[in-house]
Amino acid sequence: MRVLITGHTGFKGAWLSMLLSARGHDVTGIALDPEPNALFDTAHLASRLHADIRLDIRRADELADAIRTAAPEVVLHLGAQALVRESYRDPRTTFETNAIGTLNVLDAMSRTEGIRAAVIVTTDKVYRNVGRLEGYREDDPLGGDDPYSASKAMADLLTQSWVTSFPGVPTAIARAGNVIGGGDVSKDRLLVDLVAGFREARTVPIRYPDAVRPWQHVLDCLSGYLTLAAALLEGRGAGAWNFGPDPESFQSVRGIADAAAARWGEGAVWADAPGDHPHEATLLTLDPSKAQQGLGWRNRLTYPDSLEWTIDWYRDVDRHGDAERTTLAQIDRFTDLDAGSAWQESF
Repeated sequence: MRVLITGHTGFKGAWLSMLLSARGHDVTGIALDPEPNALFDTAHLASRLHADIRLDIRRADELADAIRTAAPEVVLHLGAQALVRESYRDPRTTFETNAIGTLNVLDAMSRTEGIRAAVIVTTDKVYRNVGRLEGYREDDPLGGDDPYSASKAMADLLTQSWVTSFPGVPTAIARAGNVIGGGDVSKDRLLVDLVAGFREARTVPIRYPDAVRPWQHVLDCLSGYLTLAAALLEGRGAGAWNFGPDPESFQSVRGIADAAAARWGEGAVWADAPGDHPHEATLLTLDPSKAQQGLGWRNRLTYPDSLEWTIDWYRDVDRHGDAERTTLAQIDRFTDLDAGSAWQESF
């Protein structure tokens, strides 16, 4: 199958590209250059792709030409400025990339023949956060205080409007939370900062240690995206869908930092970071029951599993120096655990 992934040089995009290319699909990627030492480079992903296109999704005409040339059957739109703190530093780029970039993708798809399914990835942070304990459902109000959250809520609402106003390509929205896994190098992410400090045996400063997040392994998240795409290929699955972890995976930043340090072992120490920090939600959880009941999707890895797989990925790469081998080994393990899932019939 011909699959187009925007944002394929990013963390989730690289894992998704590895998974699909390993299963024999023709994967074209459109993205900016990867961050230094990103999984895209360390796992030699470029050699696995049908085409590796470096393009800013804000450039509408060039994007439309690239998508028409790729002639995909399935589009998975992950391209985004995905960091909360970066959105404070550069709000204009955040809003333009996440909102206008998504508009450009939708418009380009509408002018490309042969696309059978499209999944637009937003985030759990699209919901208007009122601090409630139960998970947010797909029909809850959207909103966002920080530029990242607001820009992704805009992208979500824009997609809903586009699909209603200009029906054509079967399109759905996927919302997921904090994902973890090996190979992430993004700034200001908890596991990335922890591993970097643990490797150097230095104390890692952590902001908002009492904030609660739904921690989910990247492969569980991606299986949700692919399950949704498979449903679209079957003529169902329209609308918005949450792909969040199970309730036991709702853990504080303090809790995951302690668990990561324990799994890492000697030299792993963290401490509360002093000072003022930009606003971030202190509690945010999703209710994934719609996807569980409507799509037959569920997480295969528990919270302890997800953390262990993440720390073990870094340990294994440090030991053997082969990110490609380690990543493919975890993909193989996961697809065995997820055998029989709907997405594996299509992908």
